[in-house]
Amino acid sequence: MKQPGEELPTGFVGRSPRVAHIRALIEKIGPGRMPVLIQGESGTGKEVAARSLYNTAPRGAFVPIDCGSMVGPLMESELFGHTRGAFTGAGEAKRGLLELANGGTAFFDEIGDLPHELQVKLLRVLQEKEFRPVGSLQRMRVDVRVIAATHRNLEREVKAGRFREDLYHRLNVLRITLPPLRERREDIPLLIDRFLETSGRRYVLVHEAREALMSYDWPGNIRELKNCLDRMMALNSGPLLHIHDLPTALIGHGRGEAPFAMAAAAGTSFVSDSGHVIRPLHQVERTAIKSALDQLKWDRTQVAMRLGIGRTTLYRKIKEYQLAQD
Repeated sequence: MKQPGEELPTGFVGRSPRVAHIRALIEKIGPGRMPVLIQGESGTGKEVAARSLYNTAPRGAFVPIDCGSMVGPLMESELFGHTRGAFTGAGEAKRGLLELANGGTAFFDEIGDLPHELQVKLLRVLQEKEFRPVGSLQRMRVDVRVIAATHRNLEREVKAGRFREDLYHRLNVLRITLPPLRERREDIPLLIDRFLETSGRRYVLVHEAREALMSYDWPGNIRELKNCLDRMMALNSGPLLHIHDLPTALIGHGRGEAPFAMAAAAGTSFVSDSGHVIRPLHQVERTAIKSALDQLKWDRTQVAMRLGIGRTTLYRKIKEYQLAQD
């Protein structure tokens, strides 16, 4: 059963103190209309946090804007729209992303990548609540909340002259800083279970594989963890995900444990120099069944479905391995 405060409706999963603080902050400032700056490494869930802010009190549309793609001669048109005939090829008028967000929220993803010329125009939107489509003489009033996210240190970017200081101060009214996954390891099991549950398949992660995922530093953060699990499921018909299903880089984590990895792939019993144990198959099976039973609160029907075995087989295995509910 999901614990209170475990996640926001949008899926911001975690029970660590830092995530609890972020959740409380999101719930407090979400219903407002002030600009919010979300900072964090790539893959930490900045768009999820932005959608969580929006979903606390949905109003209008939530429009993501990829600032990294705002390049080339049509970038101003993408953001502000254009009138018919504004430039060669503009056969029809086009609404820009800011107009689509009118009355709602514009999420500027990777705001640090926004070209300098568009930084000036975005500043006017924040200051004057208006903009002018390309080719138009008329200014358009706009009511839009701006949420911006970046993996860059914007203070450093300002000092380097790559980001406007006045725009930075306009955006940095309210700030949320997302921690990297390596600083909230207690949330990794929740994330693993969420990704396995939402895959639509029946998979259970065996103990050794789960321990390996828990001890890895995850430089790519939540996105890397999800990609890792997706890869494991794609290459394994299930229901058990073993340590030898992990990407090679994760097995041993570069600690010179090649024999350990080879033993895992072979399914033989082996103790590595660092003390890791590769268990015989019957031990792995027992651990997987016990883990599934505990995770699903001993709902035997659900456990059998997740493991891809019949209820009769499950009951036999419970008796064989002398499993009991804690």
